[in-house]
Amino acid sequence: MGAVNSVIQCALMEIQQTHKPKRARKSTTAPRLQSFMQFSLRFFAAVLGLGLLGYLVFRTGPVAVWKQLQAVGWGFALVILLGGLSQLAKTYAWRQAFTCDISGLSWFRSFVAQLISDGIGQFGVAGKVLGEGTRISLLGRAVTLPNALSAGAIDGALHIFTAVLIAVSGISATLLLAPLSGAWRVYAVLLVAVLIAAAILAGVSVRNRWQLVGRATRALGRLPWLHTWVSGKQPIIDSAEGNLLSFPEEAPAAFWATFLFNLLWHMLAVLEVYIILRFMGAKVAIGGAFIVEALTKVINLVGAFNPGNFGTYEGGNMIIARMFGVTGTAGLTLALCRRARTAFWAAVGALCMVVIKRAEAPRALAAKLNPVVEPSQGE
Repeated sequence: MGAVNSVIQCALMEIQQTHKPKRARKSTTAPRLQSFMQFSLRFFAAVLGLGLLGYLVFRTGPVAVWKQLQAVGWGFALVILLGGLSQLAKTYAWRQAFTCDISGLSWFRSFVAQLISDGIGQFGVAGKVLGEGTRISLLGRAVTLPNALSAGAIDGALHIFTAVLIAVSGISATLLLAPLSGAWRVYAVLLVAVLIAAAILAGVSVRNRWQLVGRATRALGRLPWLHTWVSGKQPIIDSAEGNLLSFPEEAPAAFWATFLFNLLWHMLAVLEVYIILRFMGAKVAIGGAFIVEALTKVINLVGAFNPGNFGTYEGGNMIIARMFGVTGTAGLTLALCRRARTAFWAAVGALCMVVIKRAEAPRALAAKLNPVVEPSQGE
């Protein structure tokens, strides 16, 4: 699944940065109409989501929500700190996934790229694609595009795999502890079965080095209207997937570091849930916070096609909170606190990138005036 995302990112980055049409320009009316329709649907979904969010806040009562936010109080500073630690863990996991020399890529630039990518990635599937593409583009010349895509595929695959482990564990615990109705139990069992099957398939494909994504894109390339486009991207897709499949054997230490730090990202999210709920007075144990975070990942999956997951994320948190005897207001406040933490670190990343670009501007201008001078890499 992570490899699939990187393949999409590869396509977007290549089209935007390196693809130059060599043939006579064809009619662009149909593609423009399709793009307009996609944008309109996403915009409409975002508006509906914001409307749902507003409805939830006003139905719960703005005063009640504000009181819960006040109850969190200085605990929000701990949430911000945990958010920064989780971003550092994710940055380290990503850097470990590179199979090339990244001595020219500074830690600061990597961290800023991760912050911006994560902020953009909050806006659904399209946001994750654009966010990963932005993260790669911010690397500059320090890393080549194939190596950057391979690292994104490895990091993304292990991030999703660890998320699946958390989700399966949490849903299984819910089946044992929560008083679910018969229909909900059936849905939960089916979801667990699908997730376990996907995890097993991913493990077997890595073990046997099955290039599933490469075969899928070749199958798509047989379609007349996709043949030219896919054939141009196939070498990069194969290279990224090949690095992903060989990574565990060729760099076992880096593989386990990437795996463990992605797992740490999820564990810090569990701690974040625990802190927020405890500050609001909810009597939730760390095990309960683990289940809440696991079920939240299911909500994120359901709301993936809602740009920003507005409304669905908050509504899902309210439902989850009630399952464990916590008020819906506390669940809504939990979601709002986590959104605020994401916005804070995304803003930090944007401000840092402005500083980086301003610092690079004189060197970039000098490089244009004197082509012999190469701009500094990864700074």
